[in-house]
Amino acid sequence: MTTAKMIVLTTNNDTTSFAHRCTRPLGLVPTMGALHDGHLALVRQAAAENKTVAASIFVNPTQFGPQEDLATYPRDMERDLALLEAEGVGLVYAPSPEEVYPPGFDTWIDPGALGERLEGAARPGHFRGVATVVAKLLNVIGPDRAYFGQKDGQQLAVIRRLGRDLNLGVEIVGVPTVRDHDGLALSSRNAYLSSEQRMVAPVIYRALLAAKELWDSGQCDAGKLRDAARSVMEAEPLLEEIAYVSVADASTLKELDWVEGPAMVSTAARLGKTRLIDNLLLE
Repeated sequence: MTTAKMIVLTTNNDTTSFAHRCTRPLGLVPTMGALHDGHLALVRQAAAENKTVAASIFVNPTQFGPQEDLATYPRDMERDLALLEAEGVGLVYAPSPEEVYPPGFDTWIDPGALGERLEGAARPGHFRGVATVVAKLLNVIGPDRAYFGQKDGQQLAVIRRLGRDLNLGVEIVGVPTVRDHDGLALSSRNAYLSSEQRMVAPVIYRALLAAKELWDSGQCDAGKLRDAARSVMEAEPLLEEIAYVSVADASTLKELDWVEGPAMVSTAARLGKTRLIDNLLLE
């Protein structure tokens, strides 16, 4: 991988020009900052598979709803840049909201039914914002590959569909979820959890494991898998809201009655003010 000094750019034109001169193949890791080991796993896989690695740091306002945490979303640009430089990243694109969405911007990518299920049902417009900003990042940087975590399973499915449907010519690479010692999926939003909530949060992973273990034992009835996960979560009194427990086709995210092919068991729940999501693949 390229070992030259990391370049940080903030404008579309400068970033495109620099990226075109990078040694290929070029791998891109899009982030919203507040980096943790999950992000760094993406960077490391990109480094192993490409000559040059680029990353973006942009808290995308269009994927946040009116009552969501855009203003309080964790930000630490200095720390993030130090982590990326230590991993040998060659280019960081860190634009302002005005650079990404200039005055008069009004062209959006609608991911269709795939973006309306699960998280999309709870957060209308979220995946429109995700699909639009990812398309813009891919156009500005022009990578050969782009890396996304399986932790955001629906987002990964939406981006894979985006790349296929719009012939973007970029390989979308999914990277397995990185977990803490107790199974909690790493997320920037984990910083919102109190110490008590943090101790409780792994119940979400245990719930998904209950469904997967039942499936591993030969149970293909999706309803029973959902029930197994939900019962684990309902036993934890600090979980104030279980938004959904899903067993869906891994590509379309349509809910299944019977698991016959690749599927994803996923859930979202609220712990205090923090919405936590997680998933496991049934393959």
